[in-house]
Amino acid sequence: MDVALTVALFFGIGAALDHWLGTTPWFMIGLTLLASIGFFYSFKFQYTARMEQLEAERAERSRTAGTAARKAPR
Repeated sequence: MDVALTVALFFGIGAALDHWLGTTPWFMIGLTLLASIGFFYSFKFQYTARMEQLEAERAERSRTAGTAARKAPR
């Protein structure tokens, strides 16, 4: 919902600017693309950060499991 509303807001601002400046449809297209690309990169960076965090947690669990296995009596 956040993405749709933000893109719609940028679309509306672009349409208003185009109407005011007489440049239809350039600002409308430009601001809509700007909002869409901005959200794509935001999602990409959030995804990458989360995957790096999960990979670090997995490596830590693997390291501690290996240490526990070496200390266990046989």
